[in-house]
Amino acid sequence: MPAAVTDHPEHERYEVHEDGMLAGYAQYRRSGSLVAFIHTEVDQAFEGKGIGTALIKGALDDTRASGLAVLPFCAFVRGYVQRHPEYLDLVPESRRHDFDL
Repeated sequence: MPAAVTDHPEHERYEVHEDGMLAGYAQYRRSGSLVAFIHTEVDQAFEGKGIGTALIKGALDDTRASGLAVLPFCAFVRGYVQRHPEYLDLVPESRRHDFDL
């Protein structure tokens, strides 16, 4: 089970660690009440273990708790939102067409 997902605003990314190692991160840019996710990366050593899914779920849950909206420019984040419609409300309705949501 991966460690908790943590936000590192000084690096503009959410990170997840496993076995004391950085297993993956989701890069973002924040502007006002919007968080634009731009890139997600999982270390090859951790691929296929659900790290990316845990990372994005944790990042989106934290974004929701902070009352922020999401712009899923990153294909991985966008795909997650498509497969998990309970997160669709995080994407402003006026912007959903930009992401085929």
